[in-house]
Amino acid sequence: MPATDLTRALAKALHGDVESDATARALTTMDASNYRRVPQAVVAPRDTADVAEALRICREHATPVVPRGGGTSIAGQATGTGVVLDFTRHMRRILDLDPASRTAVVQPGVVLDDLRAAAAPYGLTFGPDPSTHSRCTLGGMIGNNSCGAHSVAWGTTADNLRSLRVVRYGGGETLHLGRGLPDAPPGLHEFAADHLALLRTGFPELPRRISGYALDALLPEPGPDAARALCGSEGTLAVVTEATVRLVATPGARALAVLGYADEAAAAEAAPGLLPYGPLTVEGMAADLVREPAGLPRGAAWLFVETGGATPAEARAHATRILRAADALDGTVVTDPAAMRTLWRIREDAAGTATRMPDGTEAWPGWEDCAVPPARLGSYLRDFRALLAEHGLNGTPYGHFGEGCIHVRIDFDLLTEDGVARFRRFSEDQADLVVAHGGSLSGEHGDGQARAELLPRMYGDEMVGLFTRFKDLWDPDGGLNPGILARPARLDENLRFAVLPGRPVDVAFGYPHDGGDFSAAVRRCVGVAKCRTQKPGPDVMCPSFRATGEEAHSTRGRARLLHEMLAGEVITDGWRSTEVRDALDLCLSCKGCRTDCPVGVDMATYKAEFLQHHYKGRPRPAAHYAMGGLPRWLRTAAPLAGLLNALARVRPLAALARRLGGIDPHRTLPVLARRTFRSWVRTRRATGAGPDVVLWPDTFTDHLSPEVGRAAVRVLEAAGRTPVLPRRGVCCGLTYVSTGRLDAARAVMRRTLDRLDHAPGTPVVVLEPSCAATLRTDLPELLPDDPRAARLAASVRTLAQYLEEYAPDWTPPRLDRRIVGQTHCHQHAVLGDAAERRLREKAGLTGELSGGCCGLAGNFGFEKGHWDVSVACAEDQLLPSVRAAEPGTELLADGFSCRTQLDQLAGRRARHLAEVLAEGLDG
Repeated sequence: MPATDLTRALAKALHGDVESDATARALTTMDASNYRRVPQAVVAPRDTADVAEALRICREHATPVVPRGGGTSIAGQATGTGVVLDFTRHMRRILDLDPASRTAVVQPGVVLDDLRAAAAPYGLTFGPDPSTHSRCTLGGMIGNNSCGAHSVAWGTTADNLRSLRVVRYGGGETLHLGRGLPDAPPGLHEFAADHLALLRTGFPELPRRISGYALDALLPEPGPDAARALCGSEGTLAVVTEATVRLVATPGARALAVLGYADEAAAAEAAPGLLPYGPLTVEGMAADLVREPAGLPRGAAWLFVETGGATPAEARAHATRILRAADALDGTVVTDPAAMRTLWRIREDAAGTATRMPDGTEAWPGWEDCAVPPARLGSYLRDFRALLAEHGLNGTPYGHFGEGCIHVRIDFDLLTEDGVARFRRFSEDQADLVVAHGGSLSGEHGDGQARAELLPRMYGDEMVGLFTRFKDLWDPDGGLNPGILARPARLDENLRFAVLPGRPVDVAFGYPHDGGDFSAAVRRCVGVAKCRTQKPGPDVMCPSFRATGEEAHSTRGRARLLHEMLAGEVITDGWRSTEVRDALDLCLSCKGCRTDCPVGVDMATYKAEFLQHHYKGRPRPAAHYAMGGLPRWLRTAAPLAGLLNALARVRPLAALARRLGGIDPHRTLPVLARRTFRSWVRTRRATGAGPDVVLWPDTFTDHLSPEVGRAAVRVLEAAGRTPVLPRRGVCCGLTYVSTGRLDAARAVMRRTLDRLDHAPGTPVVVLEPSCAATLRTDLPELLPDDPRAARLAASVRTLAQYLEEYAPDWTPPRLDRRIVGQTHCHQHAVLGDAAERRLREKAGLTGELSGGCCGLAGNFGFEKGHWDVSVACAEDQLLPSVRAAEPGTELLADGFSCRTQLDQLAGRRARHLAEVLAEGLDG
């Protein structure tokens, strides 16, 4: 969009960022809801003065404004048609933290986990903790009155709010809101005094009443509190620029009582009886949310009841008392922190996991978080299931059973006119059901566009009329987040699916989990933004976001751009889009999102698909030819390896080669093996006496690190197996896939399938994780109609997987040493590393390998322009762990990329697990 008078005025007056380009607008069309609204511009203010100026200028131009934090709202309130205020870039400072008064002063863009980390050294935390705690912001939490799992103990955001500084639409002075109404807008005193009777009687008594405006916070009995009244107003009254929040003491230790019940209604009915024991949480879920074995007690539904104590023994005793008091089928007490994290992850990922039914059907929010009195929850759930059945719908309820708040994603058909009509009918009936049980349409995430239209069913017309008058007192021009809460838009307007193509687009991959439909694959991203997490951990996703901090370089951001590319409204040039190309340029194709994203978004595949179409019939970057065709170049270069290595040591020649190949000038060219792995095997007499196993001679092992292949042969023979190589050259096609040359990849894959000569079902050991992952996933997805592709994919094993499955009695050499290094991102995402962990344990290799991504990621780190991001990824976890390792620690990395990155950035030689084991066999 060209600069307008509005954007010019904003850019001239503000110190922060003002963007109206297609990328910025496309990234903010959606939040985590079913809704989509296209903004005119995005403003990232640097301070309160910027916020006030932006609001003044927008009022002068009659342009609406919506404040936005992490964009994880589930009801549509973080989308808007005017100017989006993005607080996550600059206004994210903790201004003060006072342990004595147990308060903190924060800007609205502060991420919750950052506040918790800052408070932790003092034994304090911020009590409300929604499952998006690693990326949601305090401003967004105030806007929605967020709660989280621990509200049983510590309440909602409103309960933990001391005061606010806000700016109204039109700018002007900053208002300081707290107890009393000193800075309240004119007329608010009279408004409260004129309607005391309705304010005293019109609100249900619920621990999780989030719907509507909190007008009861204006009552004189507890003392009017303007900050509390504004909390939960979803950006419709004023814009928060600073908040003083209450901190609470964290227990010294925690334990988790996991209780199994016959069904979710039985679990719900049991939950209120556990509250007198003072738990920190009482969370519930049913078996249809648990997709994999999780070590849960017997039952078809479970309560997670967390307890605290000054010591581990005290926390455990507390949990044991609850276990004994609970009338459960089965139960256990968990105290191991790692085991508790594993169990909590099931619950925290539910917002994404529940977007796919067990049969793969899409499910959506809309009735994500209504709440009823806890004592009514069991009967409500039975009626809710019956209502779903009546409308022919399915959902997987879970949530905060201790407070009667239920989350659920439902398999609405939001793509067709009939499906949307059923969505409306169900919504109306569901609202009546919640009200019949004395409940609130929203118990956590706010009303937004999803439920505000139905507020008269909960509150009646008179109270909803008061909501409108309350809105007008704060925002008489109606410029803040119009269409939300007061004078709401219809719940079936602005649905984000309406703009997508009605028919599947022509694509190269099979997308087996999305019915072959690329649009359905892109729709997987529901916006919960787990990819925006910046805290280091065992997961991989999303290394480019962690390096840049920019939404465009997150998995969600790229999915949003692809969505808008398909829609054709903001991004108008389809597969030729430079906006999508530039965002995907820093995608490392690590595949981390395939596993770490709760809904399995696979951006590496989407990137390859896009590159295939984007460059169709056009010249590609040099790196696509140089590194995309690496297997062919290395085969050609093999006879001249010694000469080429010598020439590569001549700096001008090496610089020329890098420039011609699109390789970053910081990179050192890899050394070619003077003797390939295949040639070594051909001249060697096998010593194994057991059954044959196919050992895959991948390009990297064959031409660049044949010592890994030789070590693997030694290990397999020691385990009583006879490794054999395919008689003719084979290639998985990895480099062609990663550069988006999918026609070439398919040709290479078909040729490989033609050349394989082993018996079907024979296991195939692949030493390079990226090649194994390509064979396991990309091969059958690019050749979905060739049964040989599926058979080969099913036969692929890593070395550790093969030894565990086919040589379970073999005992590896005892090495007894510490390790550091890198778990390959494709190993983590596609293959899993459980067998590797068990093999290392048997060999006495102790310690943990780094999560995240090494940053080289095949061709990515070699490509010109990627150096800074590549190094930043390595510095996230890998390089610090290597520097901190004690002398004599073994450096492990099964991936050639990971070993190369460590060599070039740390000057350290890492080894494949096969090499370490083979060395142990040799004594």
